[in-house]
Amino acid sequence: MSLPLILGCFWVLAAAVTALLPMRRQMLPGTMLLLAAPVLLVWIGAVHGWVWLALGLAAFASMFRNPLIYLWKRARGQTPELPPELRS
Repeated sequence: MSLPLILGCFWVLAAAVTALLPMRRQMLPGTMLLLAAPVLLVWIGAVHGWVWLALGLAAFASMFRNPLIYLWKRARGQTPELPPELRS
């Protein structure tokens, strides 16, 4: 197995562990995973082709759908509601 796929497996495990944390504790590791994902996906796509890139992108979008929806709404100028656990 290639290095990008091994790192992708570790990324998935880290995302699963992060999802088990309480909502307030998910912010920092979740942000780091969100920033690392595009780099890792491009690397996987460059080494293994667009099919694996598409599969990885689908998995990423599935795991991070709520943060991505929130960021999309913020980018469009809307003010989406935060979950009650994150309101201060």
